[in-house]
Amino acid sequence: MTDETTTTETTEQAAAPAMAKAVIIGRKVGMLQHFRPDGSVVGATVIATESNLITRVATKERDGYTAVQIGFGAVAEKKMSKGERGHLGELPPLKHLREVRVDDVTGFVPGQRIGVDSFAVGDKVHVTGISKGKGFQGPVHLHHFTRGPKSHGSDHLRRQGSVGSGTTPGRVLKGLRMASHQGVDRVTVKNLVVLRADGERSLLILSGAIPGPRNGVVMVKKA
Repeated sequence: MTDETTTTETTEQAAAPAMAKAVIIGRKVGMLQHFRPDGSVVGATVIATESNLITRVATKERDGYTAVQIGFGAVAEKKMSKGERGHLGELPPLKHLREVRVDDVTGFVPGQRIGVDSFAVGDKVHVTGISKGKGFQGPVHLHHFTRGPKSHGSDHLRRQGSVGSGTTPGRVLKGLRMASHQGVDRVTVKNLVVLRADGERSLLILSGAIPGPRNGVVMVKKA
């Protein structure tokens, strides 16, 4: 019994093999100023990447493709459904799961840890997240339409205006820019630079801004 317990703990703490393009899931903490060695300052975003575990390995023989599933975010077990808990098996409860395609899954085992040591200072990465929701917006704010006249009793200051001709085609064409819901879209910001990778605190500091609000979940992938 002692040997089985030791084996399980070793598997959970073992680091996953290196990927061709490293991927990690994190939580946007906020922004700060980062000072370079030459004294220049750049806006940077801090990402917390604790508790990244491989939860499933898809193989060509069983699933028809090769991929690894990554889990992130500790959550109370009572907040998970029985199906979600059963899927994770002996692994700790995790809130977010993401699947990443890889060419070779040799060496990957559920329970292995993915850390920020897969990234080095100077690496370029792509960051994917859900943008902030801005609610329902009009065409002037959403599409930067020119406003209408202010004077002479005009009631078209920020209205749409004409949306098409009458007889031909006699309808509103698909894809016409109109008032709509803004935000809550999947957005990818490319070629951000890794400024610091703190393995002890599981923090990743990237240059520039990334999509989403504070505490929003993002995926970081090497370019």
